[in-house]
Amino acid sequence: MKTHTLTRTQILDGTPEQVFPFFADAFNLEAITPPLLRFRVITPRPLELCTGALIDYRMRVRGVPIRWRTRIEAWDPPRQFVDTQLRGPYALWHHKHSFEEHGSGQTLMTDTIRYAIRFGAAGTVAHKLFVRRDVERIFEYRAQIIPALLRHAPRVSGAS
Repeated sequence: MKTHTLTRTQILDGTPEQVFPFFADAFNLEAITPPLLRFRVITPRPLELCTGALIDYRMRVRGVPIRWRTRIEAWDPPRQFVDTQLRGPYALWHHKHSFEEHGSGQTLMTDTIRYAIRFGAAGTVAHKLFVRRDVERIFEYRAQIIPALLRHAPRVSGAS
């Protein structure tokens, strides 16, 4: 089974202490996921993210209903967190979110996603035909929408 890696970086207005709370709210995933996926967090509120937290979602991938469960494997506000898939469409999904100070009042956010597809040779073909492109489009959508959402999100002070 081949593991693929996608890395995306983005500079965001605000310090890590200011932007991290937006990403610490799992329900914001609904706003940063393309509408076509009809992505919904189904874990009830309140949902506090911390190491070991479980989050359940439902979505549609190319029209097929999918249930997805992730676990927060590492939680280090405001520097990083890691989520991994326990149940879902991938054989492996490991997503590291990193936040570093970048100049005055900005954050360099890095998403590093390691993922693998099931189904052997058929999974390899599916990856080449559409899975890689689908994953890239999700993160391209996020890159476009996150700055506007952050402008309207409540800010916390720069001190932690």
